[in-house]
Amino acid sequence: MPLDPFFAERLRVHRRYLIGQRIAPLRSRVTRWWRRLRGETDAAAPAPRRGRALTPRERHRRAALAWDRTELKTVGTPGPELRTSEHTVEVPGYPSVRVRIYHPPTAETPPVWLSFFGGAFRIGGIDYPTTDAANRRRAAEAGVAIAAVDYALAPEHRFPTQIEQARAALAWIHAHAAEIGVDADRIGVAGISAGGSLAAALTIANRDRSGIPIRLQLLEVPVTDLTGRHLDLRATWALGIPSVIALRELRSVARTYLASPADARDPLASPLRAASHAGLPEAVILTAEYDPLRGDGAAYAAKLRAAGVEASAVRYLGVTHDTWMFTGALPAARRWHAEVVSTLARLHER
Repeated sequence: MPLDPFFAERLRVHRRYLIGQRIAPLRSRVTRWWRRLRGETDAAAPAPRRGRALTPRERHRRAALAWDRTELKTVGTPGPELRTSEHTVEVPGYPSVRVRIYHPPTAETPPVWLSFFGGAFRIGGIDYPTTDAANRRRAAEAGVAIAAVDYALAPEHRFPTQIEQARAALAWIHAHAAEIGVDADRIGVAGISAGGSLAAALTIANRDRSGIPIRLQLLEVPVTDLTGRHLDLRATWALGIPSVIALRELRSVARTYLASPADARDPLASPLRAASHAGLPEAVILTAEYDPLRGDGAAYAAKLRAAGVEASAVRYLGVTHDTWMFTGALPAARRWHAEVVSTLARLHER
């Protein structure tokens, strides 16, 4: 199906960004070479600003947060006022993790979903406006509690820090369910993109090490294999983005998140590569036609089914990786949101 017209200008901007990211280092080298050729020295460089200069990663994160704020205002949907509670969960051997509970407006004890945000493991957070708005809307409309896990970002904190934080958050929710007002017997896990990887990995770690009952997993555009073997590069080719750029982007994500390239074969970094998927929770997987990660989602659904796990995989046509956030402007995003809410609400049946 042709790309939805909504994404046309966004695609042009994204292509310029990706190409610019690859050209910038070359441009910098050429500039330095030209200055040396002309006999210029470092004295010709601009004087440094007062105070500590932001690192490239800090600048990137600041820009990402500003972009996210604008997206919510222009093409997103604000979330309703809900009661929230903030908690800090200790993680033995790793940094503690913040968990925010979004409590639905109900007198009953609701099911609870652990939710993991996206951002290539290196940007994002539960305070990002689109993430906060989505958690509010989902909790209110599905009548479930959302436990948003503010896991640590890479490269400051690399794998398996995020998995251990996820395990600790799950164990804490289960142990303190009565205290925070949720049902310990109706727990689900959900995640978007990198968060989808963490959610899927958590079900494997929990099956093998903890055994807490997880009833359902919801994975939106998940990355499930950081070796890149299941990337579907036809999606990027259809967008006019050279395959080499898409591959380099995935390798960049993996280098940032993983301490060693060998870690990409660890099933908690790449859930698709687990020796067995038997005994995992039922899964609902949503992918997008113009997203190279559509191959990861489809392959993971197939693995689960082959292991006897109920799994459905739905591909939304004509849309891209971040469709879920555009509910203020895109009909497909509103349908995506409705399907997510329907899936979250299924825990009421269990």
